[in-house]
Amino acid sequence: MTQPAHFQVAIDGPASAGKSTIAKILATDLKYVYVDTGAMYRAITLAAKQAGLAYEDEAGIVALLPKIEIAFLPGEPVQHVLLNGQEVTEEIRSTEITNNVSLVSSYQAVRADLVDRQRALTDQQPVIMDGRDIGTTVLPDAQVKIFLIASVDERAERRFKENQAKGMNPDLETLKKEIEERDYKDSHRAISPLTKAEDALTVDTTGQSIGQVVATIKQIIKDHQ
Repeated sequence: MTQPAHFQVAIDGPASAGKSTIAKILATDLKYVYVDTGAMYRAITLAAKQAGLAYEDEAGIVALLPKIEIAFLPGEPVQHVLLNGQEVTEEIRSTEITNNVSLVSSYQAVRADLVDRQRALTDQQPVIMDGRDIGTTVLPDAQVKIFLIASVDERAERRFKENQAKGMNPDLETLKKEIEERDYKDSHRAISPLTKAEDALTVDTTGQSIGQVVATIKQIIKDHQ
């Protein structure tokens, strides 16, 4: 294992396990840079939509990559995501993007492009990065690897509340089905499937408060420094 120049924390796990929420709080508290890799894949998916491409058009989406710029800006309660200079923080969380990002992120050239961008962000500063293949593919030498899990029921309930807060009228059973389908797609794709790294520690967030999970992972990080 090669020791990274700057401390790296990799947080992986399925949809709605709490990765982004936990990672952002940890990064703020520890003064690390937070890299939301899921938002990057969502931005690529949105770029394909804006370009009028079908999500199944792998060649078209790959050809679009050099024209796509993704940036993050600090913000509360969430980071702001910019796609080619345009604010897309809310738009990338739409149901359409959510239901198609797994397909777009399965394209090998898309993943290779974004992995290069993600690794470049670790060159100058300590980072906390969350996603589905961070500990296995993006940052295989990270000093701390966490695999966050939660029951499907709990994850659906979290997404239900998030959607309600946005003024949407979600159906809980539909959300459960969507999460189960996303889990299957992420775990069975050919390129960088959702897999727990051998040296990752599992943290089950079911029934846990955000504060409890943050405290648990902070202690793990402290133990590895």
